[in-house]
Amino acid sequence: MFKAQVSALQLEIGFGGGEHLLHRATEVPETGFIGVEPFVNGMAKMMTALGKTPLANLRVYDDDATRLLDWLPSGSLDGIDLLYPDPWPKKKHWKRRFVGAANLGRFARVLKAGGRFRFASDIDSYVNWTLLACRDHGAFAWQAEDAANWHRPYEGWPGTRYEAKAIREGRRPAYLTFVRK
Repeated sequence: MFKAQVSALQLEIGFGGGEHLLHRATEVPETGFIGVEPFVNGMAKMMTALGKTPLANLRVYDDDATRLLDWLPSGSLDGIDLLYPDPWPKKKHWKRRFVGAANLGRFARVLKAGGRFRFASDIDSYVNWTLLACRDHGAFAWQAEDAANWHRPYEGWPGTRYEAKAIREGRRPAYLTFVRK
């Protein structure tokens, strides 16, 4: 699948402009990264960046992430990142949120035992939604070490455009990590 030999496999769903995905793929060349972005502008930015600096450990997919999740073999991923997904802030639209029982079932199937699901958002209702959905699903254990843990960026975190905008607008991002039981 990759031009380079990889020892782990990571999926990023909705990579936007690709800043985080490019940073991680450059930082950890022994890990294979698959980035999913269905929107043409994000994919165009990524392809432009990869044209300048090709990465042998990175592949991209420009369709619905659920199709890729359904195609991947069980227990094939070491981690999944869902960073600043569309929050669908109106309550009547919450059913459209990516985090839900069906997609958590997909995550549980493709993640190895001990694999990580990382979720970042600045929308409190979506953070709470995700905490409750993961608790109710049962396949994931939340990894908060202390009360402030979930407001600290992940180790080596490069930041994203969405995060910078949220901070400028006075919203406090949350960084949740769940481990596949």
